Amino acid sequence: MTAPIRKAVFPVAGLGTRFLPATKAMPKEMLTVVDRPLIQYAVDEAREAGIEHLIFVTGRNKAVIEDHFDVQYELEATLSGRGKQEALDLLARDLPEPGATSFTRQQVPLGLGHAVWCARELVANEPFAVLLPDMVMRGEPGCLAQMVEVYNQTGGNLLGVSECDPAETHQYGIVGIGAELEGPAFRINGMVEKPKPQDAPSNLYINGRYILQPQIFDLLSKQSKGAGNEIQLTDAMLRLMDRQYFYGCRFDGQVYDCGSKVGFLTANVAFALGRKDIADEFRPALEALLAGK
Repeated sequence: MTAPIRKAVFPVAGLGTRFLPATKAMPKEMLTVVDRPLIQYAVDEAREAGIEHLIFVTGRNKAVIEDHFDVQYELEATLSGRGKQEALDLLARDLPEPGATSFTRQQVPLGLGHAVWCARELVANEPFAVLLPDMVMRGEPGCLAQMVEVYNQTGGNLLGVSECDPAETHQYGIVGIGAELEGPAFRINGMVEKPKPQDAPSNLYINGRYILQPQIFDLLSKQSKGAGNEIQLTDAMLRLMDRQYFYGCRFDGQVYDCGSKVGFLTANVAFALGRKDIADEFRPALEALLAGK
Protein backbone atom coordinates (compact mmCIF):
# COMPACT_ATOMS: atom_id res chain seq x y z
CA MET A 1 0.00 0.00 0.00
CA THR A 2 1.31 3.44 -0.95
CA ALA A 3 2.00 5.64 2.07
CA PRO A 4 -0.04 8.87 1.95
CA ILE A 5 1.55 12.28 1.46
CA ARG A 6 0.79 14.17 4.67
CA LYS A 7 3.67 16.63 4.91
CA ALA A 8 5.00 19.34 2.61
CA VAL A 9 8.27 21.25 2.78
CA PHE A 10 8.47 24.88 1.67
CA PRO A 11 12.05 26.16 1.21
CA VAL A 12 11.75 29.89 2.00
CA ALA A 13 15.26 30.83 3.10
CA GLY A 14 16.40 32.45 -0.16
CA LEU A 15 17.58 36.06 -0.26
CA GLY A 16 15.53 37.17 -3.25
CA THR A 17 18.34 39.29 -4.67
CA ARG A 18 16.65 39.57 -8.09
CA PHE A 19 13.93 41.68 -6.47
CA LEU A 20 16.08 44.12 -4.53
CA PRO A 21 15.39 46.65 -3.12
CA ALA A 22 11.84 45.31 -2.55
CA THR A 23 13.25 42.27 -0.73
CA LYS A 24 15.72 44.18 1.42
CA ALA A 25 13.34 44.11 4.39
CA MET A 26 10.55 41.83 3.12
CA PRO A 27 10.93 38.16 2.17
CA LYS A 28 10.44 37.51 -1.53
CA GLU A 29 7.86 34.87 -0.61
CA MET A 30 5.65 37.68 0.73
CA LEU A 31 5.57 39.54 -2.59
CA THR A 32 1.97 39.54 -3.74
CA VAL A 33 0.31 38.30 -6.90
CA VAL A 34 -2.75 40.55 -6.88
CA ASP A 35 -3.53 40.39 -3.14
CA ARG A 36 -2.06 37.07 -1.98
CA PRO A 37 1.60 36.42 -1.11
CA LEU A 38 3.51 33.89 -3.18
CA ILE A 39 3.82 31.59 -0.18
CA GLN A 40 0.03 31.62 0.29
CA TYR A 41 -0.51 30.28 -3.22
CA ALA A 42 1.86 27.39 -2.48
CA VAL A 43 0.17 26.65 0.85
CA ASP A 44 -3.28 26.78 -0.75
CA GLU A 45 -2.09 24.29 -3.37
CA ALA A 46 -0.73 21.97 -0.69
CA ARG A 47 -3.87 22.07 1.42
CA GLU A 48 -6.03 21.36 -1.65
CA ALA A 49 -3.90 18.24 -2.21
CA GLY A 50 -4.62 16.96 1.30
CA ILE A 51 -1.41 18.05 3.03
CA GLU A 52 -1.84 18.08 6.81
CA HIS A 53 1.52 19.41 8.04
CA LEU A 54 3.23 22.47 6.54
CA ILE A 55 7.00 22.66 7.11
CA PHE A 56 8.79 25.93 6.36
CA VAL A 57 12.57 26.04 6.04
CA THR A 58 13.36 29.66 6.82
CA GLY A 59 16.36 31.94 7.18
CA ARG A 60 17.17 35.29 8.71
CA ASN A 61 14.59 38.08 8.36
CA LYS A 62 11.80 35.59 7.54
CA ALA A 63 9.79 35.93 10.74
CA VAL A 64 7.01 37.71 8.86
CA ILE A 65 6.20 34.40 7.11
CA GLU A 66 5.57 32.79 10.48
CA ASP A 67 3.44 35.79 11.49
CA HIS A 68 1.44 35.50 8.27
CA PHE A 69 0.27 32.02 9.25
CA ASP A 70 -0.62 33.03 12.80
CA VAL A 71 -3.52 34.85 14.45
CA GLN A 72 -3.24 38.65 14.36
CA TYR A 73 -5.33 39.68 17.34
CA GLU A 74 -5.08 43.45 16.90
CA LEU A 75 -6.09 43.31 13.23
CA GLU A 76 -8.95 40.91 13.89
CA ALA A 77 -10.24 43.02 16.78
CA THR A 78 -10.20 46.11 14.58
CA LEU A 79 -12.01 44.33 11.74
CA SER A 80 -14.56 42.93 14.15
CA GLY A 81 -15.20 46.35 15.65
CA ARG A 82 -15.81 47.77 12.20
CA GLY A 83 -18.12 44.94 11.16
CA LYS A 84 -15.75 43.67 8.43
CA GLN A 85 -17.04 40.10 8.53
CA GLU A 86 -15.99 39.27 4.96
CA ALA A 87 -12.37 40.16 5.74
CA LEU A 88 -12.51 38.15 8.98
CA ASP A 89 -13.87 35.14 7.11
CA LEU A 90 -11.02 35.44 4.59
CA LEU A 91 -8.40 35.46 7.35
CA ALA A 92 -10.02 32.49 9.07
CA ARG A 93 -10.13 30.50 5.83
CA ASP A 94 -6.40 30.98 5.20
CA LEU A 95 -5.31 30.18 8.76
CA PRO A 96 -3.85 26.66 9.19
CA GLU A 97 -5.11 24.47 11.99
CA PRO A 98 -3.26 24.77 15.33
CA GLY A 99 -0.16 22.59 15.27
CA ALA A 100 -0.27 22.17 11.48
CA THR A 101 2.76 24.38 10.81
CA SER A 102 6.43 23.93 11.73
CA PHE A 103 9.39 26.21 11.14
CA THR A 104 13.04 25.26 11.03
CA ARG A 105 16.08 27.34 10.17
CA GLN A 106 18.60 26.92 7.36
CA GLN A 107 21.44 28.80 9.01
CA VAL A 108 23.72 28.79 5.97
CA PRO A 109 22.49 29.24 2.37
CA LEU A 110 23.87 26.02 0.89
CA GLY A 111 21.24 25.39 -1.78
CA LEU A 112 17.91 23.66 -2.29
CA GLY A 113 19.21 20.21 -1.37
CA HIS A 114 20.51 21.51 1.94
CA ALA A 115 17.21 23.31 2.63
CA VAL A 116 15.25 20.10 2.10
CA TRP A 117 17.71 18.20 4.32
CA CYS A 118 17.10 20.73 7.11
CA ALA A 119 13.50 19.45 7.32
CA ARG A 120 14.54 15.82 7.93
CA GLU A 121 13.58 15.64 11.62
CA LEU A 122 10.16 17.14 10.98
CA VAL A 123 9.42 14.93 7.98
CA ALA A 124 10.75 11.76 9.66
CA ASN A 125 10.43 8.44 7.85
CA GLU A 126 7.60 9.09 5.42
CA PRO A 127 7.20 10.35 1.86
CA PHE A 128 6.72 14.10 1.53
CA ALA A 129 6.12 16.89 -0.94
CA VAL A 130 8.34 19.86 -1.74
CA LEU A 131 6.87 23.06 -3.17
CA LEU A 132 9.00 25.97 -4.38
CA PRO A 133 6.95 29.12 -3.72
CA ASP A 134 8.61 31.00 -6.59
CA MET A 135 6.75 28.74 -9.00
CA VAL A 136 3.11 29.78 -8.94
CA MET A 137 0.68 27.31 -10.50
CA ARG A 138 -2.69 27.93 -12.09
CA GLY A 139 -4.81 24.86 -12.74
CA GLU A 140 -7.88 22.98 -11.58
CA PRO A 141 -7.06 21.02 -9.59
CA GLY A 142 -3.68 22.38 -8.59
CA CYS A 143 -0.37 20.84 -9.59
CA LEU A 144 0.23 18.95 -6.34
CA ALA A 145 -3.31 17.55 -6.32
CA GLN A 146 -2.74 16.23 -9.84
CA MET A 147 0.54 14.70 -8.68
CA VAL A 148 -0.98 13.05 -5.61
CA GLU A 149 -3.55 11.36 -7.83
CA VAL A 150 -0.74 9.92 -9.95
CA TYR A 151 1.36 9.04 -6.90
CA ASN A 152 -1.48 7.00 -5.41
CA GLN A 153 -1.16 4.76 -8.47
CA THR A 154 2.62 4.69 -8.96
CA GLY A 155 4.22 5.20 -5.55
CA GLY A 156 7.94 5.94 -5.70
CA ASN A 157 9.22 9.45 -6.38
CA LEU A 158 7.27 11.86 -8.55
CA LEU A 159 8.23 15.15 -10.19
CA GLY A 160 5.88 17.76 -11.59
CA VAL A 161 6.94 18.69 -15.13
CA SER A 162 5.85 21.21 -17.73
CA GLU A 163 6.84 21.95 -21.31
CA CYS A 164 9.28 24.71 -22.20
CA ASP A 165 10.41 26.07 -25.54
CA PRO A 166 13.06 23.58 -26.75
CA ALA A 167 15.41 26.52 -27.23
CA GLU A 168 15.19 27.33 -23.51
CA THR A 169 16.19 24.00 -21.99
CA HIS A 170 19.44 25.58 -20.79
CA GLN A 171 17.38 27.48 -18.20
CA TYR A 172 15.87 24.43 -16.47
CA GLY A 173 16.36 20.96 -15.05
CA ILE A 174 15.19 18.66 -17.85
CA VAL A 175 13.95 15.08 -17.50
CA GLY A 176 14.31 12.13 -19.85
CA ILE A 177 11.11 10.33 -20.87
CA GLY A 178 10.95 6.59 -20.33
CA ALA A 179 7.90 4.34 -20.53
CA GLU A 180 4.59 6.14 -20.85
CA LEU A 181 1.98 5.28 -18.21
CA GLU A 182 -1.72 5.95 -18.00
CA GLY A 183 -2.80 9.60 -18.12
CA PRO A 184 -0.16 12.30 -17.57
CA ALA A 185 2.45 9.98 -16.03
CA PHE A 186 5.66 8.46 -17.37
CA ARG A 187 8.84 6.86 -16.08
CA ILE A 188 11.77 9.24 -15.80
CA ASN A 189 15.00 7.73 -17.12
CA GLY A 190 17.31 10.67 -16.53
CA MET A 191 17.69 14.25 -15.32
CA VAL A 192 20.01 16.89 -16.73
CA GLU A 193 20.56 20.29 -15.18
CA LYS A 194 20.33 23.14 -17.74
CA PRO A 195 21.40 21.22 -20.87
CA LYS A 196 22.05 22.90 -24.20
CA PRO A 197 19.09 22.46 -26.56
CA GLN A 198 21.00 19.98 -28.71
CA ASP A 199 21.85 17.88 -25.65
CA ALA A 200 18.46 17.97 -23.89
CA PRO A 201 16.65 14.60 -23.57
CA SER A 202 13.26 16.37 -23.86
CA ASN A 203 11.66 19.76 -23.37
CA LEU A 204 9.97 18.78 -20.08
CA TYR A 205 11.36 20.74 -17.14
CA ILE A 206 10.99 20.13 -13.40
CA ASN A 207 8.47 22.78 -12.41
CA GLY A 208 9.16 23.11 -8.70
CA ARG A 209 6.88 20.37 -7.35
CA TYR A 210 8.26 17.12 -5.93
CA ILE A 211 7.05 14.03 -4.08
CA LEU A 212 10.04 12.27 -2.56
CA GLN A 213 10.73 9.21 -0.45
CA PRO A 214 12.52 9.78 2.88
CA GLN A 215 15.65 7.92 1.72
CA ILE A 216 16.61 11.18 -0.01
CA PHE A 217 17.68 12.58 3.36
CA ASP A 218 20.49 10.08 3.84
CA LEU A 219 21.80 10.88 0.38
CA LEU A 220 21.56 14.63 1.00
CA SER A 221 23.52 14.25 4.24
CA LYS A 222 26.44 12.86 2.21
CA GLN A 223 25.93 14.95 -0.92
CA SER A 224 28.96 16.90 -2.15
CA LYS A 225 28.53 20.46 -3.30
CA GLY A 226 27.63 20.78 -6.96
CA ALA A 227 26.71 23.66 -9.26
CA GLY A 228 27.06 27.07 -7.62
CA ASN A 229 29.05 25.46 -4.81
CA GLU A 230 25.74 24.37 -3.29
CA ILE A 231 24.16 21.05 -2.31
CA GLN A 232 21.86 20.34 -5.24
CA LEU A 233 18.64 18.39 -4.82
CA THR A 234 18.92 17.13 -8.40
CA ASP A 235 22.27 15.47 -7.65
CA ALA A 236 20.76 13.51 -4.75
CA MET A 237 17.72 12.56 -6.84
CA LEU A 238 19.99 11.15 -9.52
CA ARG A 239 21.66 8.94 -6.91
CA LEU A 240 18.28 7.86 -5.53
CA MET A 241 17.21 6.96 -9.06
CA ASP A 242 19.73 4.12 -8.94
CA ARG A 243 17.64 2.55 -6.15
CA GLN A 244 14.07 3.72 -6.68
CA TYR A 245 11.72 4.61 -9.52
CA PHE A 246 11.12 8.21 -10.50
CA TYR A 247 8.00 9.25 -12.38
CA GLY A 248 6.96 12.45 -14.09
CA CYS A 249 3.51 14.03 -13.99
CA ARG A 250 2.71 16.44 -16.81
CA PHE A 251 0.95 19.38 -15.17
CA ASP A 252 -2.28 20.40 -16.86
CA GLY A 253 -2.15 24.14 -16.18
CA GLN A 254 0.03 27.22 -16.32
CA VAL A 255 3.29 27.82 -14.46
CA TYR A 256 4.57 31.30 -13.63
CA ASP A 257 8.19 31.63 -12.56
CA CYS A 258 7.83 34.43 -10.04
CA GLY A 259 11.53 34.27 -9.28
CA SER A 260 11.93 36.43 -12.39
CA LYS A 261 10.47 39.90 -12.78
CA VAL A 262 8.79 39.10 -16.09
CA GLY A 263 7.23 35.92 -14.69
CA PHE A 264 6.06 37.78 -11.59
CA LEU A 265 4.44 40.55 -13.61
CA THR A 266 2.87 38.03 -15.98
CA ALA A 267 1.38 36.14 -13.03
CA ASN A 268 -0.16 39.34 -11.69
CA VAL A 269 -1.84 40.04 -15.02
CA ALA A 270 -3.03 36.45 -15.49
CA PHE A 271 -4.48 36.11 -12.01
CA ALA A 272 -6.08 39.56 -12.14
CA LEU A 273 -7.81 38.68 -15.41
CA GLY A 274 -9.03 35.47 -13.80
CA ARG A 275 -10.59 37.24 -10.81
CA LYS A 276 -14.33 37.81 -11.14
CA ASP A 277 -14.23 40.71 -8.68
CA ILE A 278 -11.72 42.83 -10.63
CA ALA A 279 -11.39 41.40 -14.16
CA ASP A 280 -14.10 43.58 -15.73
CA GLU A 281 -12.45 46.73 -14.42
CA PHE A 282 -8.87 45.60 -14.99
CA ARG A 283 -9.20 44.39 -18.60
CA PRO A 284 -10.09 47.78 -20.16
CA ALA A 285 -7.40 49.45 -18.06
CA LEU A 286 -4.86 46.95 -19.40
CA GLU A 287 -6.08 47.36 -22.96
CA ALA A 288 -5.81 51.13 -22.69
CA LEU A 289 -2.28 50.80 -21.33
CA LEU A 290 -1.24 48.51 -24.19
CA ALA A 291 -2.79 50.94 -26.67
CA GLY A 292 -0.66 53.71 -25.23
CA LYS A 293 -3.60 55.71 -23.90
